[in-house]
Amino acid sequence: MIPALELIDVVKDFGLAQIIRGVSLEVAPGERHAIIGPNGAGKSTLFHLISGRIQRSSGEIRLDGRRIDGLESFEIYRLGLARSFQITNIFPKLSVYENLRCATLWSLGYRYAFWRPVDGLSDVREKTEWLMSEIGLAARRDIQAGVLSYAEQRALEIGVTVAGGAKVILLDEPTAGMNASESANAVELIRKVSEGRTLVMVEHDMGVVFDLAGRISVLVYGRIVATDTPERIRENPEVQEAYLGRAAGP
Repeated sequence: MIPALELIDVVKDFGLAQIIRGVSLEVAPGERHAIIGPNGAGKSTLFHLISGRIQRSSGEIRLDGRRIDGLESFEIYRLGLARSFQITNIFPKLSVYENLRCATLWSLGYRYAFWRPVDGLSDVREKTEWLMSEIGLAARRDIQAGVLSYAEQRALEIGVTVAGGAKVILLDEPTAGMNASESANAVELIRKVSEGRTLVMVEHDMGVVFDLAGRISVLVYGRIVATDTPERIRENPEVQEAYLGRAAGP
């Protein structure tokens, strides 16, 4: 089986500092995979590399068997990989509906055409309405995204992430800053929207990780030190050392 996402000996240098130090990883189609590790391990940098936000120094990154390293972010998105960010990344002055509609257009085959009235596109309207319902924001349809609560903004960003029809979605700390109730709701939302897709997430909340992930990879100082099931990761001594702050440095 061809992995949905594959990294082969990926390295990222910033000058003399090597942040990602030969990461290899395979994520199967339909898998929910979590990447965990202490602060400064390189998790967000790894997401930036996968999504094309920055370019790797060496190694290969493949999406459904096709190399995507060297492509721009928008090209990777069009091939079926989308991501969210630690800091909420939405259009604050557009409504909930307008944010989702913008993300939906490309997946339905609409390209840039200034003369086409978007309000008349029934398929776009139907998919956008469906997405709003899926993420629990139908009642907030016409509210400006910038005045939503933090948890609602995160839900909207997840909706925008999946609106383009991506087969692989990357979520960067989707429950960061949420209270227990908001986090539980976010977990159920992620479970729902990732159904039939491949999910890779970075998350610090171990309750969320063990609840959602089928496999977990542990990144420490730019290297993956373990990849296994949640049960085995919980018992892994290298993982315990990393979270107790005793992991060996570079």
